[in-house]
Amino acid sequence: MPSGVFWRTFLLLMLLIGASLGAWFQSFRVFERTPRAQQIAQTIVSVVNVTRSALIHSDPAKRTDLLADLASNESIRIYPLEPSDVVDALRDTESNKLMFAYVRVRLGKDTRMVRSVNGNEGLWVSFSIDDDDYWVAFERDRLEVVAGLQWFGWGAVALGLSLVGAIAMSRLINLPLKRLATAAVVIGNGGRPVPLPEKGPREIREANASFNAMVDDLARIEADRVLLLAGISHDLRTPLTRLRLEAELSVSNEEARLAMQSDVEQMDSIINQFLDYARPLESEHAFEEIDLTALVRDTLAAVATDDRFAIESDLEATSPVRAHPTEIRRVLFNLIENARRYGATPGTESVTLTVRTLDHPPRIEVSDRGAGIPSEAIKRMKQPFTRLDTARGQANGAGLGLAIIERIAQRHRARFELGPREGGGLSALFAFGRPV
Repeated sequence: MPSGVFWRTFLLLMLLIGASLGAWFQSFRVFERTPRAQQIAQTIVSVVNVTRSALIHSDPAKRTDLLADLASNESIRIYPLEPSDVVDALRDTESNKLMFAYVRVRLGKDTRMVRSVNGNEGLWVSFSIDDDDYWVAFERDRLEVVAGLQWFGWGAVALGLSLVGAIAMSRLINLPLKRLATAAVVIGNGGRPVPLPEKGPREIREANASFNAMVDDLARIEADRVLLLAGISHDLRTPLTRLRLEAELSVSNEEARLAMQSDVEQMDSIINQFLDYARPLESEHAFEEIDLTALVRDTLAAVATDDRFAIESDLEATSPVRAHPTEIRRVLFNLIENARRYGATPGTESVTLTVRTLDHPPRIEVSDRGAGIPSEAIKRMKQPFTRLDTARGQANGAGLGLAIIERIAQRHRARFELGPREGGGLSALFAFGRPV
């Protein structure tokens, strides 16, 4: 069964019209069979009687010309009936039975009707003049009420009507559905679609009106969320700054002071993650054509490392991509931070991180030699506030780093995949769809 609404509508209409034509044809055959048989029989009787009268009352010298005239102008051929003639009986149909019975009543019980004589097809009817017997042969097309080509024509008309109806219905249904689907994609990508037209059938108007109201509600919720997050950020960072300052000034114990500063930095990092995840995604209008390899190179140069954290890079030139540079940097920062926290080689404190850029399609690959993530937990790890400390080691964080990358991937129509690295560790892939 085709998946498109147009072809499903077309097939449904074609089946309905075809079934209607079939039912009508069957009704026509049942209710018109007797009148049609009588009409054909009356034509045969009239032609036979007229022909017999013409032959009886015509000049014997001109009968040959009369027979030739009937054959050429009226498609009526007269032949002598011979006992040796080879005949084929009429097909045993209800219409033929009715027609033959009517003809015998009018022309006599000795009248014969056959469908061929000596291999010549047609409708052959016998009649007598004195003691001589004759055949009168009719062309079958002359007696057909509805020819096969006519039924073919009706079928073509039904097919055309089905096509026109399918086009009209698909435009009536598909266009609003396509607009709705497009608007839903825009919302899914973090944008705000153009309001859908509230016109057309009542169901379409109600659906579009409900969708427009939902978009307005989502916009209000988004605005309230941004305002709330801005207030939270301001209200939390102010006391955090005071705590950091008070710890430096009032705590004399060096170890306690460093612990307090670490706690404050952890809280500040968690707030940043919350804000990054809740921040509205950039509009596609803010996308620009970027050199992915150059952006990764600049980002790596800005990342501070120490002796326990080494980054190996293998940066291949890639095709330009349309993306938001800030969001792609955020992807790379989150992947590096995730590797820094969880990517230590088992049994050591050293972290070796490999960053690569590849083409066809353009993509970033970040891998480490840490404990990795079980394959059954990979999908769950992309959900917000999800951590797998038993597999990746206890560390600070709110469990939003990978969820932020997943949102950015959806926004850029890219793929974000996590998987085991050959030889141990975790490999993260961020691949764009198509190059510019």
